[in-house]
This record gives sequence, structure tokens and C-alpha cells, in this order.
Amino acid sequence: MPDIWWKADPQDLHRLADRVSSVYVERSHLDRDENAVVIINKQQTVRVPAAMVAVMLLGPGTRVTHGAIRLLADSGTAICWVGEQGVRMYATGLGPSRGAGLLQRQAWLVTRPKERLAVARAMYGKRFPDEDVSGLTMQQLRGREGARVRKIYRAQSQRTGVPWNGRIYKPGDPHAAGDDLNRLLSAANAALYGICHAVITGLGASPGLGFVHTGSALSFVLDIADLYKADYTIPLAFDLAANGLTDERDARLGLRDHIARDKLLNRIVEDTKALLTPQGTDIDEAEAHLLWDEHLGTVSGGINWSADDSHIAVIGPELDESGPAR
Repeated sequence: MPDIWWKADPQDLHRLADRVSSVYVERSHLDRDENAVVIINKQQTVRVPAAMVAVMLLGPGTRVTHGAIRLLADSGTAICWVGEQGVRMYATGLGPSRGAGLLQRQAWLVTRPKERLAVARAMYGKRFPDEDVSGLTMQQLRGREGARVRKIYRAQSQRTGVPWNGRIYKPGDPHAAGDDLNRLLSAANAALYGICHAVITGLGASPGLGFVHTGSALSFVLDIADLYKADYTIPLAFDLAANGLTDERDARLGLRDHIARDKLLNRIVEDTKALLTPQGTDIDEAEAHLLWDEHLGTVSGGINWSADDSHIAVIGPELDESGPAR
């Protein structure tokens, strides 16, 4: 594995496209050994090239030192604390690029109707690979998607013999409504949202700037997750119900196994990047401490633009470790 530098300069940060998409760690200890992040467990010790990893997913049973977190942050690697195989996301750290290029690109796309529609069509195009959706309106796309989903539910019901009486969902408490099959669907979808959230955050995009969905802090998460429900959460829920497995844990573990089997994390990373940055689109990922100016566009940050030498400092008292501060 290549050497890892300490405190990578902005020009040294690898392009996101050149990074390994993700590294998942479970039941291990992360530490720093000089300029490398080391993953240690009872079976093996692995040195991780932090600057070549887009997202480090820390699963259950993982301990991490301050030194390891600092190295990952300085290398521009996103850090996400997740459930088993990434199916839940609990917290996240610094994104993989100290620049805001991908986020600005997403904001640019979502605030321009023509470009936003193009991304939405690309999303629906992934669900209708044999159809030309380039001329369809959003209303036509929604209608086509509704018919597709109903057909999928009927097909899965016929395949497994599990009765399907329609989707029942209670906003805010998805596990409180419907039959066992509906609750399994809600649990599996929640797990899928977790992994999509981790990927989006890790890439440095915004989970709230959706193209099909809107108005939620997770709109883009819902957009991305919808690309995979037909292949993963819907058939999984029917299979579990057919086998009498009706607990939320069954859905979460089942999706976890599918994620590991099909390397779904990699697919989500590539799909998300392709939607926001089509081939030929160049995103500047370098760190830039700039200030916006209505006439000049941007000006340098980190300097005092004031005409005088005024300075304000707030300094707390020194602490006496043997007693309270005086």
C-alpha cells in the first residue's frame, strides 16, 4: 500500500474519482502508526491508505483513537459511524474534500429547472433502462413509476405467495401501521436510507437537496434510495414474510447481507457521482478559504479586510487543576 502523508495539502488531496469508495470496519480498533491508519483485531492488522479512501464506515464494536480520526480528517476522508454493514448512520465527520465543489454542483443543478429535470430523468432512466424518458415530464415520470411499483408488488406477491393488500405507511412512525409485510418494508427501507445517507454525506454532497423529492432534510437520500428498492428491499420483505421472519432485525440483517454480497456501497457511490457529475464534468475539490463578493465573485479569506487594526479577543481564565477556576 502507498505511504500516507500527514496533513495533506489541498493540491495533494486525491480526486474523489481516484479513491477507493469505502472501507467498512467492525469489531476492530483504529489507531495511528506514524503516518498510517491501522486497523487492528484479533485476526489481523491492516494499514489503510487514508488519503485514497472516500468514506470510512465505523460499525459496531469499533474503537478509534483521536490520532486516527485526525489523520483521516487531514487526509480528507469522510468518517461515518454506522450500524452493521452501514445500514444505519448515527453520525458523520469531515467530508472527503475540503472544497465544496460537489455540493456547489448539486446546488447549481437543483436550483435550475432544466438541469434539475435532467437529473430527475436520469434517475428514472435507471429504473426504465429499456425506455427513452428524455422527453417525459415529471408528471409522466411519476405516473410511469407508480405503475412500475404496483407491478413489482404484484410480481413479488405471486412469486412468494404472500398476499399484498397495498402499502400502508404512517409518517413519523413507519413501524406502527400495516401488516407484517408493510412493517418489514418500512424496516428495510429505513436501513437502505441509512446507507444512502452515509454515502451522500461521505461524498460531500447534501442529503437535503433532492431532485425528485423535496422539502425534507433527507430529500436526496430518498432520491438515491428509490433507485434500489425494486432490487433489494421489496423482494427482501416478501422473502422474509414468506419465511415467517417478521422482526425489524430480520429486515436489517437481511439487507446487510445483500449489501455485502453485491457490494452495494460501491454501486451507490458510483451512481451518486454519475448523477451529479456526468462524464466530462470537472469538480474542483481543493480546499479554498474564500469569501463571496457581489462584484468580484470571490476574494481571499484569512486576511483582515478592515481599514483599521481593531482586534477583539476573548480569553478565559487559567484553570487550577486542583480546584475550580478563580
